[in-house]
Amino acid sequence: MKKDNCIFCKLANGDIPTNKVYEDEDFTAILDLGPATKGHTLILPKQHADCLFDLDEETAAKLTPLAKKLGKKLVDALHADGMNVIQNNGETAGQTVMHYHLHLIPRYKNDGQHLLWKPGKMSDEEAKEILDALT
Repeated sequence: MKKDNCIFCKLANGDIPTNKVYEDEDFTAILDLGPATKGHTLILPKQHADCLFDLDEETAAKLTPLAKKLGKKLVDALHADGMNVIQNNGETAGQTVMHYHLHLIPRYKNDGQHLLWKPGKMSDEEAKEILDALT
């Protein structure tokens, strides 16, 4: 279902004009208006889900094949050197619009973007604590 006050629902369903890269019955992919790099694309489900954890299983199952297809097309067409596929869940994780969306960010040598994180360290005790919490 669409959410009336959701900007991404409106973009995904054609209520607001976009630079559409792809569309099918479940998704619309558009060029990001604030791109990290040339070709930065968002895959938007047409049905509203706040984040990955709210996405229905059928829609979730279709995402990876679509990301692969569009990502390869972007890399080939734009002669990119790589691709970041990024998805944020929750404000603390960097999600700014509460409608699930997947970023396809073509990467180019010396593009000036720093989308990586600094690896931390984990003690054996911390690993055990995490594993115990998950079981």
